[in-house]
Formats: sequence, structure tokens, C-alpha cells
Amino acid sequence: MNRKTKIAILLLSLLYITGVRAQDAAVKTNILSDAAMNISLGVEVGTAPRWTVDLSGSFNGWTLSHDRRWKHWLIKPELRYWFCDRFAGHFVGVHALGGQYNVGGLKNGISFLGTDLSKLSDYRYQGWVIGAGVAYGYAWILGRHWNLEAEIGLGYAYTQYDKFRCAGCGKKIEEAKPHHYVGPTKAAVNLVYLF
Repeated sequence: MNRKTKIAILLLSLLYITGVRAQDAAVKTNILSDAAMNISLGVEVGTAPRWTVDLSGSFNGWTLSHDRRWKHWLIKPELRYWFCDRFAGHFVGVHALGGQYNVGGLKNGISFLGTDLSKLSDYRYQGWVIGAGVAYGYAWILGRHWNLEAEIGLGYAYTQYDKFRCAGCGKKIEEAKPHHYVGPTKAAVNLVYLF
């Protein structure tokens, strides 16, 4: 059984164990993440009339053509407060994030909020990340069991990485380098199925 299947079984078991009832739980996928070849899956469970706990994650294990890498796994737990009813309308959240990555060989010229992503063109970075932030979102009811949800979050992330000379080679040129990031930490357009 592969890792993705194990994670899906774990998340669905969590729903079963908590004894979910109608509008008490949801499963979701982030369409933005999926479009970037990052498999995403999330589970959200109601804990009080206006509170939910969301556990979302993404995984990318691909090595692309020309030895480009965009491998990572990322987990984002979040506590949400809904202004009206849970799973409908406006909400705010507090989230954490953590994961690992192996990225390189991606040609670009992007420099964003003190993070120079153009370095991914010529080097490979392998490391871990942790962080936290706040978010705002809105959920549209599409039908009895379906919602569409949009969310944006801002926060802080700390990463520590090793730098390699090229995407495919193993020649390490820097080790345990820290990087601090402040800016967007969450962007999602989720397709949600409610139980």
C-alpha cells in the first residue's frame, strides 16, 4: 500500500471514529494545489456550533523532465471560527504548517518578499519548513453536500536547507542554511464534500 492510500485511509478513519453526522465533517481538495501537480487532501470536523478543525496536506513526489524537481510534503492544521454557521459564509482561522522539500532545476525569474526563487533555476534545495499564520476565507454552498471554499493566509515560516550545485547532482555547497519568510502562507480554492 502506497503512502497516499495510507493517508486517505487514516483521514477517513478519523471521520468514522469521531462519529460524524450531517454538517459535522467534510473532506476537501485544494484545486489550486492540484493544478500545480500537488496532490492535496483535507478533513474538517466541527467541534462547536461555529468552530471547526481543519487538517489539510499536500504531496508531490514527481521528478519532472530535464531533471527538474518539485518534491515535497506539507501539513497545515487550522482552527476556524465561522461568523454564521460552520461550513457556510465567512470564516477566520489560525494555522500552522510543517513539511519537507527537495526542489531545483526550475527556470524562473521570481523574487518575492525577500525570497529569491530564481535561484531554483541553477541550484537544488533540500530541507524542512515550519510556520504559522492567520487566514480569512469564504465558503459558497453549491448543493446539499457540496461547497466551494476560497481562503488566503498570511504568516511566518522558518526553513533550514542544504544547497546543491545542480538539480540532479549530489555536490553539496551549503549546509543547514536558515531562511525567514513573512508573507502569504496559505492560498486555497477548495472543492468540499460535506457529510
